[in-house]
Amino acid sequence: MDRAFEPIVRPVVPALDALLGEPIPVLDDGFVRVIDYMGDDAAIVQAARVSYGKGTKRVHEDRALIRYLVRHDHTTPFEMCEIKLHVRVPMDIWRQWIRHRTASVNEYSTRYSEAIDAARRTAPGAWRTQSAVNRQGSAGRLPDEVGARLSAEERELQERARAVYEGRLASGVAREQARKDLPLATYTEAYWKIDLHNLLHFLELRMEAHAQQEIRAYATAIGEQIVAKWVPLAWEAFLDYRRRATRLSRAEAAVIAAVAAGDAAAATRLAEEEGWLPRTGQGALKSNLERAELEEKLVALGLTAPWM
Repeated sequence: MDRAFEPIVRPVVPALDALLGEPIPVLDDGFVRVIDYMGDDAAIVQAARVSYGKGTKRVHEDRALIRYLVRHDHTTPFEMCEIKLHVRVPMDIWRQWIRHRTASVNEYSTRYSEAIDAARRTAPGAWRTQSAVNRQGSAGRLPDEVGARLSAEERELQERARAVYEGRLASGVAREQARKDLPLATYTEAYWKIDLHNLLHFLELRMEAHAQQEIRAYATAIGEQIVAKWVPLAWEAFLDYRRRATRLSRAEAAVIAAVAAGDAAAATRLAEEEGWLPRTGQGALKSNLERAELEEKLVALGLTAPWM
C-alpha cells in the first residue's frame, strides 16, 4: 500500500486528566469520579470528516462544525467519544438512572459483599410536597417542624433496618436474602461507561427542571464539572441548542406568533382549539400541563399569555 497516513496520537485533555480518580461530592454521601475517557472535541470533528488526521487545525472551524452537528441532530460523530465514571448513588435514584439503557454498567453486588453502610438522609427543611400539576414531581416544602419529625423517623427507620440486616448476617443468613429489607435510600456504587451522544441525552433529561432534584444533582455535577472540561466545544453547543433552547410545537408556534403580533383574541382561540384552556363550571381555568409548559416558554421569550 503506497498511501501515507498521519501518525495517530491519543487525545489527551489536561483539564480532565486533572480530575481522574478525584471524587466530586453529590448529595450527603454520594460522588462521581472519572475513571477513563476516549476522544475529545477533535475526535468528533475527525469522525464527521471521516479522516484519519486531526482534522482542521483552525479551532473556529471545529467549533462551527460541532455546532452544525448538534443543531441538525447529526449524532453519530459524538458516539466516537466515551467516558467511564465511578458513581456512588442512592438505590432509589439509581433506579431512574439505570433506565437509560445506553451504557455499559457494572454495579456493586450485595450478593457477594455486604451492603454499603450508608443511606441518604433528608434535612428537616428539605422535605418536599407533592406537585398538584405533575403527578411524578414535587413542588414546595413542608414546614420545618414537620420536617424535623420526618427526619427523626427516617434516621430511626434506617438505623433499625441496618441493625436487622447485620443481625441476619451474624445469624448466618445468606447475603442475597439478608438484604431484602434494606431501604431504597441505601447507597450503591457502579462503573458506568457511555458514549458522548447518549451521555448528552441523559444530561438533557436529567438536568431538566422537572427531573427529580436528587438525580438532577448528579447530572449537573457530571455536565458542569466533567463534560464541560472534557469536550468544551460540544458542551457549549449542547447548552445553546439543547439545554437553553426553546422548542416549539406547531400549535405553540402559532399561539406565540399571535401573541407577538398583539392579537390576544387569536392566541386565546388557538389555545382553546388545542384544549389548553379547560374551565370549571364557574369559568375558572383548570390546570393543564401542556398550557403550563407553553406559558413558561412565553415568559422565556418576554411575552405574556393573554389568558393569564
